[in-house]
Amino acid sequence: MGWTLGRYFFIRYATITAWFFLGIFALVFLIDFTELTGRIARLSGFSYATAISISALRVPMIMVQTVPFVGLFSAMATLVSLNRKYELVIARSAGISAWQFLLPPCIGALLFGVLTVAVLNPLAAYGYSQSERIESELRSDNSNEVSANSAPWLRQKTETGDTIIGARAILNQGLEMADASFFSLDSDGNIIGRRDAKRAYLRDGYWELTDVRVLEPDGSISEKPVDTVPTELKPEFVQERLARPETIPFFELPSKIAIARSFGLKANAFAMHFDSLLALPFLLVAMTLIAATVSMRFARMGQSATMILGGIAAGFLLYVVSVLVKAFGVAGFVPTAVAAWFPVVVAMFFGVTFLLYKEDG
Repeated sequence: MGWTLGRYFFIRYATITAWFFLGIFALVFLIDFTELTGRIARLSGFSYATAISISALRVPMIMVQTVPFVGLFSAMATLVSLNRKYELVIARSAGISAWQFLLPPCIGALLFGVLTVAVLNPLAAYGYSQSERIESELRSDNSNEVSANSAPWLRQKTETGDTIIGARAILNQGLEMADASFFSLDSDGNIIGRRDAKRAYLRDGYWELTDVRVLEPDGSISEKPVDTVPTELKPEFVQERLARPETIPFFELPSKIAIARSFGLKANAFAMHFDSLLALPFLLVAMTLIAATVSMRFARMGQSATMILGGIAAGFLLYVVSVLVKAFGVAGFVPTAVAAWFPVVVAMFFGVTFLLYKEDG
């Protein structure tokens, strides 16, 4: 296949993918903005500009999750549109096989995945962290209570005794907490003191608390602008326990994993996220092959709605299997690399086998 025709197929795929991406971006933004406004509209300091900023920062994180479906639908739309205009028929009559005119969409899917990993993922990690910070600041003046059902909790041991730490929100990849509570325990496990702080920062050997409300063992209450709590926790341990892998950019994950494992931590969640991002470009190629199995039927014979729905169902099934296998990888039941690449390899073999049988007999 010549460069001109290959470039034409590639541009068609890239254009349709861009429109799908922008359309889903706008839809996700509207849904997230509506839901967010309903949650924070009654908070003091709320403004629609703030809500728009938070939603705009959160949407890239959601878009990373939708990329496999964007790849599937855009590949199906591209092939169906080419088939309806008989362009694939003309290409076949010129001696061009299905493998040749599928190459540009597959290259486009691979580049789409690379851009997602190299550009969209770091933007999503940064944007989500900033949105959490803005929302936390918006809520900080309205509630300083820690919910036992939703708050993350840590228990640290020091020479002065044990401390249970909870917070309403985790910021800065686990190194900062909003509306944090520190419960001091005696040797028998009884609570002997409590500190509530609007912000808690993990420093070298201690937690730095700001705007602190202290409940002393004798029941008296005092307030301090700054206070400290000794700790032996390392930042790598706190990040591995509290930070969401999605909030760490792709290029920082290898160093985070290496440092965490040097402290004896498994870091399976970070490793699983890293391997999944590595496999994402090839997952999009697999999605393109699945789309090809249901979208290249001769136009005069009609595009069977059953086959189209079957392709969509296969794409969703692949995504569900990927999520399920990821859970096994995070739990440590299977190596994270195997969990990330197994669905991709199976989907590619399925698409290639079906196309070999259909195209080459």
